[in-house]
Amino acid sequence: METLQFRRNRRLRNSATLRAMVRETVLQAEDFIYPIFVTEGENVKNPVSSMPGVFQFSLDQLAQELDEVVALGIPSVILFGVPAEKDAVGTGAYHEHGIVQQGIRFAKERHPELVVIADTCLCEYTDHGHCGVVEGDKVLNDPSLELLVRTAVSQAQAGADIIAPSNMMDGFVVAIRQGLDAAGFTEIPIMSYAVKYASAYYGPFREAAGSTPQFGDRKTYQMDPANRMEAMREAESDVAEGADFLIVKPALSYLDIIRDVKNNFVLPIVAYNVSGEYAMVKAAAQNDWIDEKKVVLETLTSMKRAGADLIMTYHAKDAARWLEEN
Repeated sequence: METLQFRRNRRLRNSATLRAMVRETVLQAEDFIYPIFVTEGENVKNPVSSMPGVFQFSLDQLAQELDEVVALGIPSVILFGVPAEKDAVGTGAYHEHGIVQQGIRFAKERHPELVVIADTCLCEYTDHGHCGVVEGDKVLNDPSLELLVRTAVSQAQAGADIIAPSNMMDGFVVAIRQGLDAAGFTEIPIMSYAVKYASAYYGPFREAAGSTPQFGDRKTYQMDPANRMEAMREAESDVAEGADFLIVKPALSYLDIIRDVKNNFVLPIVAYNVSGEYAMVKAAAQNDWIDEKKVVLETLTSMKRAGADLIMTYHAKDAARWLEEN
């Protein structure tokens, strides 16, 4: 019989130790950003029904959650606000005593070393649920920028380490950069939601944050899921305007976009493993259809392998525990 000539790629898989030695992508707790919902009131720990294990916390219930995050070695949280009152211009987003501003101060006082990111948007605070100023059935771009700048500055004044604008208005990065600089916050970085698709995967988040639009949708300012090159244009604009990080959202159905952004820009890339992605895994795990631990770690590894430097994920606490066990 003629000797077959082929590569023996299995040689590098012969043992767990050898596989670990040649592993190309390493997932660790330091990669994670953990989202937290803060709400007004006292003694509030409301479960989000579509996101098992996720809660809305009042400030007096927030301490234990922050302590756990820090103990697990997760370096950063991003805060989303659930205000008691809303209005047409989202006043609670930029009020000195807004719920996110209070949450930022509380988190920094309790854990000064924790990197606290502020989600900078209006949708949780507007009675219409859109991410900007509304006139009739239109979301106005430029008037919205003024309110977003006020929001970013108020969050920086409260002690936020990073501003993360998620509204997808044109020019939002340069407007916020100029506003922060003028207010003396030249050292505060901007983690831009540079590539944010108009995705069906956001449904559970809208329950958690109470941010469902009261009319229409967000397709005039968030991106068409069918588009790839548009993502490059959006990211390029934000880089030129002064962004320090670029977020791709969602992550799991957009791994190709994460890789494209990573290949084309030198800034740190953040994958947002969004609420719908989390909820699907949780639902399947509760039905014993999947091994939750293995699926979560494989999924998060895929995001990092695709090019993400950081991963914003509701799985962060569980994943950090599992990685420590491993």
